[in-house]
Amino acid sequence: MAAKKKAASFESALEELEQLVERLESGDLPLDEALSDFERGVKLTRECQKKLASAEQKVKVLMEENGQVQELPFDAADDFAGDAE
Repeated sequence: MAAKKKAASFESALEELEQLVERLESGDLPLDEALSDFERGVKLTRECQKKLASAEQKVKVLMEENGQVQELPFDAADDFAGDAE
């Protein structure tokens, strides 16, 4: 259940970031408000990057085989799905 809460938190942060970008791109904000939105966007970006890095690390741990991390391109996962058939 905790994983779902983290995923929702990432998704909500990303959604808020997208809204901030739209507001900033509109060009209709006063300077103080634009600066405030920009600061919030930087904070959200850092939070999202941390969550993505954490998720990447977890995936690497799960992919570890014989003491070595085996990094594969995403399409390689499709090859494995084909082997199961």
